[in-house]
Amino acid sequence: MTEQQTAGPPAVRKTDLAEEFLDRSTPLSRIRNILHRYPAMSPAIVLLLAVIVFGILNDRFLRPENLSLITQQVAVIGTLAIAQTLIILTAGIDLSVGAVMVLASMVVAQTAVNNGVPAILALLAGLAVALVAGALNGFLVTKLKLPPFIVTLGTLNIFIALTLLYSNGATVRGSKMPDLLTWTGTTFPIGGVRISIGVVMMLLLYGVVAFILGKTAWGRHVYAVGDDKEAARLAGIPVNRVLMSVYLAAGAVLAAGAWIQIGRTNAASPNAGVDLNLDSITAVVIGGTSLFGGRGSIWGSLLGALIVGVFRNGLSLAGLDVLYQTLAVGVLVIAAVSIDQWIRKVKS
Repeated sequence: MTEQQTAGPPAVRKTDLAEEFLDRSTPLSRIRNILHRYPAMSPAIVLLLAVIVFGILNDRFLRPENLSLITQQVAVIGTLAIAQTLIILTAGIDLSVGAVMVLASMVVAQTAVNNGVPAILALLAGLAVALVAGALNGFLVTKLKLPPFIVTLGTLNIFIALTLLYSNGATVRGSKMPDLLTWTGTTFPIGGVRISIGVVMMLLLYGVVAFILGKTAWGRHVYAVGDDKEAARLAGIPVNRVLMSVYLAAGAVLAAGAWIQIGRTNAASPNAGVDLNLDSITAVVIGGTSLFGGRGSIWGSLLGALIVGVFRNGLSLAGLDVLYQTLAVGVLVIAAVSIDQWIRKVKS
């Protein structure tokens, strides 16, 4: 068989090449190619525009005290977004991240206050609970082959129920806790903006996870599994082991999020974080990580969390009701997914 026969009729080949050339040569296609190569670029542009617009609409927005509030609010969502990013990179999704974090925070607080356990051991207890929750999700996904969406939808309700049963619906005040548990809420000034220890912890977590995803074999395996599980398996990657390790890593991050949440609110409440599950998904999707897996940047998720925080804060300063804030975030999610679909059409 000749090369011409295997390649197809000349007329068809010329047409395909012409269409591909025209597609690559248009300004819109060049923009799409750039956004495909640098997933964090579009959320960075959105964040910059949002800050400029809200700064113009309300002069209180750029005041140091308001910027301090935004950064501290983003600490919790940003931490949850790390765990969510790891899972979405594998083409999964976790609807239970907020519930796991709240359960871990209640275990930490109740263990320290009601049982008199030292603070460090209480934190380890919260870590153990979060790891068990992650292991449960991972087991159901890898061993029973259940869809991550269905699994975490079910465990979301399980973890919420366990939290209410364990805590009897009671909030533990920070004044009753050891200082170590509320330490993450301690703030210090940087250029007029007060930054909390929780924000620093969140940024350190982003740095560590970014290094692991970008510089280690495990990180490359995570992307490979998310891009194509079957191809990854044929390449010798232990897909189930990678997926289980991702859910365990997410659990460890959520334990850190529980500590940050306690410091942020100076309390541990079983009713905290009602919208945190969806906000974490929103941050990751807006940040450029594809819901189909295999493409995205951990730093993009940080930008996405900042965008969520900026929009909620800016709309609140504008006097809009919370319902309209939620509406705006919903529109952002749909727009982000639409852009992702458009970017994925880029031709290699």
